[in-house]
Amino acid sequence: MKGAVVLAEALEEASFGAKAVQLGEAVREGLPVPPGVALSGPTVEQVASGEESAIEEVEQAVRSLRAPLAVRSSAVGEDSAEASFAGQHLTLLNVPSTEEVCAAVREIWWSGNSDSAITYRQRVGLFTRPSVGVVVQELLNPDVAGVMFTQNPINGADERMIEASWGLGEAVVAGLVIPDSYRLSKSGEVLDRRAGVKKIAIRSVANGGTLEEEVAPELVERHCLDDGDLEQLNVLASECERVYGPARDLEWAFAGGQLYLLQSRAVTKAASSRLAPPAPESEPPVDALERVPLFAGLDEEQVSQVAGLFKERRFSAGETVAKEGAGGAAFFMIISGEASVSVKGRERGTLKSGDYFGEIALIDGGPRSATVTADTDLVCHGLTYWDFRPLVRQNATIGWTLLQSLAKKLRVAEAE
Repeated sequence: MKGAVVLAEALEEASFGAKAVQLGEAVREGLPVPPGVALSGPTVEQVASGEESAIEEVEQAVRSLRAPLAVRSSAVGEDSAEASFAGQHLTLLNVPSTEEVCAAVREIWWSGNSDSAITYRQRVGLFTRPSVGVVVQELLNPDVAGVMFTQNPINGADERMIEASWGLGEAVVAGLVIPDSYRLSKSGEVLDRRAGVKKIAIRSVANGGTLEEEVAPELVERHCLDDGDLEQLNVLASECERVYGPARDLEWAFAGGQLYLLQSRAVTKAASSRLAPPAPESEPPVDALERVPLFAGLDEEQVSQVAGLFKERRFSAGETVAKEGAGGAAFFMIISGEASVSVKGRERGTLKSGDYFGEIALIDGGPRSATVTADTDLVCHGLTYWDFRPLVRQNATIGWTLLQSLAKKLRVAEAE
């Protein structure tokens, strides 16, 4: 069997992984998928080992594709109904030429064998030697991209849940923006639409890789999908359910006026966590806020007011909550569970109930200063930046407590 085939010929999940096989099925069914090639797990491992015959086979297979390219993992067991490896395996966007594909393939093989990926495999009962297939596709230059669930992953309702932002969809998947959100009935009726805050767009750069580009002020809170776009997405959802069955987690993009399907996976608990749950029907518990030092000086009425600003967010054990260097969109307070903090790969401590994080990025508008990883299932309450900043400006007690907290962190950093 060939180790490098066009997507339409990727038939065996045990060799090419679920992502490649599902995209291959989409091509055969006439769904709008960018041209691509699937590489088998054994071939990817041979490329990572430097075997010349495998390298030549891959280079020959991808010559038919037009650069720049997107190179993504398609590991066996990835994107199954039992587990989603979203965020565990590497995706390399804007690989500038076919000659650089094999270097990208090696990096993706290593990501499938990283500590975080292995830890995830242990947690979901897939602790076996990874077989990391790869998908290489022509990279789109999308105007708008995002994710769509063909069935509500939170309550199981038969409706479409869509999140969208300007540029490449990685801004939505990685949580770098607060995306626009839409809810459609299965017939296509728009049940709800909410504009997000999309300050950045991820774009390709000429020499390879991507950058975070500032969005024009007039577009930050403008809806990036109109009724015609939503109608096309609803049709795509129906077609994907026809091909794959119900409850799909899709990645999509509009480029040059055309809608493309980039990925289809079964909805899993881990996948559905990317789509923010709706705000709780009741206010977050006031007594939880009273245990947080940041709010200790507020009176009962002020605590109640602040509680109404928070929204619940849950993270699974092992999930990255905040990533060092990424843009910050929210300040979080931990209600239950524990999380680890690291800076430049070094462990800096543990967070637990009553602790909070994310305030520095929201104060200075810069990237996250640390990586926070959930050690256990984590329940947090979060304040988005537009609620957090006015809260600090309007309340001297919170502002002073926050200043003391930052001073303490600075002393600790200088002592190390």
